[in-house]
Amino acid sequence: MVLPIVLAMLSMIGPFSIDTPFPAFDQMRDEFEVEAGQLQLVVTVYMLSFAAMSIFHGPLSDALGRRPVIIGSVSVYVVASVGCALAPSLGWLLVGRAVQGLSAGGSTIVSRTVIRDVFDGPQAQRLMSRVAMIFGLAPAIAPIVGGGLLQLGPWHLVFWFMGVLGLVLVAATLFVLPETHPPSARVPLRVGEILRGIGEVVRQPAFHRVAWASTFVFGAQFLYIGGAAIFVVDVLGEGELDFWKLFVPMIGAMVLGSWVSGRTAGIVEPVRLVTLGFAVALVGASVGVAVSLTGLGNELPWAVVGVTALAFGNGLGYPILQLMMLDLLPMRRGAMMSGATFVTLVFNAMVAVAVTPYVGSSALGFSLTALALVVLGALCWAWHRRALARGTVPQLV
Repeated sequence: MVLPIVLAMLSMIGPFSIDTPFPAFDQMRDEFEVEAGQLQLVVTVYMLSFAAMSIFHGPLSDALGRRPVIIGSVSVYVVASVGCALAPSLGWLLVGRAVQGLSAGGSTIVSRTVIRDVFDGPQAQRLMSRVAMIFGLAPAIAPIVGGGLLQLGPWHLVFWFMGVLGLVLVAATLFVLPETHPPSARVPLRVGEILRGIGEVVRQPAFHRVAWASTFVFGAQFLYIGGAAIFVVDVLGEGELDFWKLFVPMIGAMVLGSWVSGRTAGIVEPVRLVTLGFAVALVGASVGVAVSLTGLGNELPWAVVGVTALAFGNGLGYPILQLMMLDLLPMRRGAMMSGATFVTLVFNAMVAVAVTPYVGSSALGFSLTALALVVLGALCWAWHRRALARGTVPQLV
């Protein structure tokens, strides 16, 4: 029971660090004397840095082992968090956020690889579902934790808290997490070998189908997560302590979906469960559009009904899609998970920078964009299902 909790906590530190500072934006804006738009860089810089380094964390764990990469990356994350807390200007804060992003992927990516190193079949699905449940809580509790910390002190306290959390995870890894990738299974620690592993992943057509299916449907949900400051405050007219009104139902539904995924492991065929998840997500996204068209999209609780159903569907399929990708190249699991994370992070960063500011002026803009993304994800999944039916890619084992 302890191991899944540690793996989940390691997995959640990446998304947890995205929006914990959201409630502190007003304080940071006043102290640094910057515009609200400039503070969006606190999110964007972190995500782009996370994406840039994420492509290497997995291959490094294939060569060095899982524990060294996790311990080293979380230790750097602790130092970066302290740097953010002590930042005298927005520029220095962004430097700290960049280092946070570069290091956070070590735990987020490699912890999921550990699951498939040790477990197979329904047992792997159940454990991945448990991890996904706690992982899914991160975006929900992060702004709530951030808002709560602001009641105890200034914005710096948010980053001090991140540093302490990192120290706890380093200790948990040292005492609880075994090394699951023995030297006999490792690849040589050479630049060429690492790049070769990344190349093997990129050349897998199945990787692109599954990774983009997962990325698009999660992107529909992330549209609300990354744009929470706009959706909650500007669209819904709520305050800095009201982020929970979006995050609790949305992430609660994703956690519930992950729980159902784990409970049905070995009972419902994984491919069918993912298909059901996409169907539910499509219904949820469509409901979101319908509610917005009625004029209730700016009113709670109606404004979050659609995205809550979408998140439930996402939770049903997410653990299985992760395992499917890890099974595509058993000797390159770290590289495979890095590739998948890279695709998702870059896409979500682009959504946050290039899409959200333009569609975020209304509830209808949010809901229509979410529906378009879910449709794209469903099409990628339908394409992959045809490949599975032809027997050209391995089934989940």
